[in-house]
Amino acid sequence: MKKYFGIHAVYGAGRLVMKCASAALLSSVLAAVPVNAPAAGGSAGGGSAPSVIPAPECGGRIVIGSLGEPSNLIPYLASDAASSEVAGLLYTSPLEYAKDLNIVKCAAEEWEALDDGLLMRCRRKGGIVWEEGGPLPADDAAFTYRLMTDPSTPTAYAGDFLTISEFRQTGRLSFEVRYREPYARAATTWMHPILPKHVLEHENIASTKYSRAPIGAGPYRLKSWEAGSRITLEASGTYFKGRPYMDEVVYRFIPDGSTMFLEARAGKLDWIGLSPQQYLRQTQGPSWDADWRKYRYVASGYTYLGLNQKSPFFRDAKVRRALSYAISREDIVKGALLGMGEPAFGPYKPGTWAYHKGLSPYPHDPEKARRLLAEAGWLPGEDGVLRKDGVPFEFTILVNQGNEERIKTAVILQRMFGRIGVRASIRTVEWAAFLKEFVNTRKFDALILGWNILDDPDIHDVWHSSAIAGNGLNFVGFSSPEADSLLEKGRVMTDKKERKKLYDRFQEILHEEQPYLFLYVPYSLPMVRSRYRGIEPAAAGITWNFDRWWVPRALQQQ
Repeated sequence: MKKYFGIHAVYGAGRLVMKCASAALLSSVLAAVPVNAPAAGGSAGGGSAPSVIPAPECGGRIVIGSLGEPSNLIPYLASDAASSEVAGLLYTSPLEYAKDLNIVKCAAEEWEALDDGLLMRCRRKGGIVWEEGGPLPADDAAFTYRLMTDPSTPTAYAGDFLTISEFRQTGRLSFEVRYREPYARAATTWMHPILPKHVLEHENIASTKYSRAPIGAGPYRLKSWEAGSRITLEASGTYFKGRPYMDEVVYRFIPDGSTMFLEARAGKLDWIGLSPQQYLRQTQGPSWDADWRKYRYVASGYTYLGLNQKSPFFRDAKVRRALSYAISREDIVKGALLGMGEPAFGPYKPGTWAYHKGLSPYPHDPEKARRLLAEAGWLPGEDGVLRKDGVPFEFTILVNQGNEERIKTAVILQRMFGRIGVRASIRTVEWAAFLKEFVNTRKFDALILGWNILDDPDIHDVWHSSAIAGNGLNFVGFSSPEADSLLEKGRVMTDKKERKKLYDRFQEILHEEQPYLFLYVPYSLPMVRSRYRGIEPAAAGITWNFDRWWVPRALQQQ
């Protein structure tokens, strides 16, 4: 779970709590421990700590509520959070994030960077096997590299691998890669999962059955997938770090946040991401404190209104700026999040080194919004709706079903746009259809989505114009030669101060162009049953050591 989240940009149906590497670059953790935590090692309901901390016990399961169902369990072929969460437990990688977000060795026994970062060498640990028993040699890393650089592979994440000029296998368990030029994300590339050559080599990767029956080498393996209902994972007895303590991890697909909360209250779920209202008002009292642990921290992710640059309404940057002036982000945070978040203006997290301190969100200024729209040719009609060349300014905001915060955000935006003569309708769509029928086809006017914020500021895969085509993540169609140049230079520059200048200018371009109306950075509000032990909140969130969570044997049948 911890290895895959945050390495790529991932959009989710709304639950930010499980994106481990992005779960908190926490210069400002609001609660580094559970909000209602018992004393260390104490009983589920609190009390004093015993003199001896109990040893972890194997067994039990955890049932997790998920708004979305995975679309594909082969890493690199999906960009949704649901797929990444599950895949993160099925595969392994040479490197990974530690709890403090430092990059450390995972499957690698030895790792070194030479020649000013142009050469990297890896020797994998012995004894790592695929779940069906075959060894995991360096040949699998070579296969993964070839697959990712194959133009026919339908992936949005080839960029990291395409910077490699030479991949050379140097032994049964070792390989080395050489880069054409210094690459800032070189180590991050090898936090990507390794795929099994013997399983996928002769498969059509776009249609293989292994997208729903994956073969991995991670802490868990797929036990069953009941479409539309649940995925069950079982602990791997061959995992090289040791068998996970919990026997099973179950993801239940519940596309409505209110229904999910009722299921949790009824004892049918063990972990959910709370809405602000649920966190602040619906989970108070002795029974909640005894049965659950709540956590709160600034999520490393932002929510935005994406404006399709191909839509006749949003081709003009002046119009996009006008819409940004028309909204009050503070009111959205108060109304949709009950204050559980912060206004956003760009793709980086406040307090991190890449964040542009000289910028701030557009102020709420409806009059300026009207002036800009008038300059762009949009003038009031008899019914008060703006028109240009006889066409009313009417568009649809798409929101994924079950995400209450985003639906509330859409309603608030609808009201704010209406005040300046722009008529917005709202359409909620089930998550899988949202991706397949609208995001992937680019058939939308505007949509509300969220991206996780990566540890490294390279966001080439989301914003470069090359990511517009095919399955690219630049689905709003933003294109700027200057922005492309900045992104290209930033990913190969290793001098942090110089990179900072490039990304500051990039943020200024986004600020001027407003391809997204950046809305807010929410707080992550996970809630976990109090019977689960081993949870250690850290800069990497709460899931960095998920395979070490455990349940006392006396509580495993609850």
